[in-house]
Amino acid sequence: MFCRKLRGFGMNPLIGIMLLIAAFVGLSFYLFSKTEFAPPILALLALVLLSKLSERKRNDFLKLSFNDRAYRKLRLIENSSAALPFIAMLFATQSFAMAVILMILALLMATVSFRSSFHYTVPTPFYRKPFEFVVGFRKTWFLFLLAYFLTFMAVAVGNFNLGIFALLLVFFTMLTFYSTPENEYYVWSFSDTPRGFLLRKIRTALWYATLSTMPIFFSLAIFFFNKIEMLLLFQVAGYIYLVALIVGKYAAYPREMSLPQGIVLGISLMFPPILIVIIPMFYLQSVRRLNDILV
Repeated sequence: MFCRKLRGFGMNPLIGIMLLIAAFVGLSFYLFSKTEFAPPILALLALVLLSKLSERKRNDFLKLSFNDRAYRKLRLIENSSAALPFIAMLFATQSFAMAVILMILALLMATVSFRSSFHYTVPTPFYRKPFEFVVGFRKTWFLFLLAYFLTFMAVAVGNFNLGIFALLLVFFTMLTFYSTPENEYYVWSFSDTPRGFLLRKIRTALWYATLSTMPIFFSLAIFFFNKIEMLLLFQVAGYIYLVALIVGKYAAYPREMSLPQGIVLGISLMFPPILIVIIPMFYLQSVRRLNDILV
């Protein structure tokens, strides 16, 4: 399914997997270079991924599709494959105890299944203008809790870089809210012009992004006031990339973003000044795309 997704994105699966591995290794080493809490953070992220594989409905379907022996073998292979990159990184950074613990937990989680969702509705401050942030937050609330915990640890140990990592984690999570295009009906239902629709989306995103990052921003601003300029730089950069992704999403609407668009946004991460060209270009393309639906 993952390879099909990459092909649909216009990318060779082998190249996509190699890029994913390179990104994982790079981000992991960056995390280890910035905080001493990197091993438990990496292990926690692995367990979050493994919990998705242990979801009850998914496992009930597998039990109906395979006999008991094949099912157990498949689950062990799944969990081992998913945990292997994290375990290898922990071994590479000499975090042997955490690697062994993660290995044991991965094998144990292959034998159980549980509900990944609860009947309790997670309250959010995003109810007035729902959709991306409401849906996205309820799927990724644990990442927000992780980011706020990392902020607390950053203040406790005096590690500003760990706080910046927490801020970037929240912004990256919010960017994923706009990765999937909604049904055309939800766009058509807006009584607005394409420009008005885009500006409404951008205003909502910026306001909700401010609410989401406020605990991190003000905590770092108070306890690391001497680095307020750098903090403001990362905050503003997060806003800009959020705007870029929104206009990029609707530049390809109603399809998902194409490979060239993804490459352009990827280049902007290494060379941010290119956003001066990218955002207006995507904005004009978005207006043309939405013109057939809204007007």
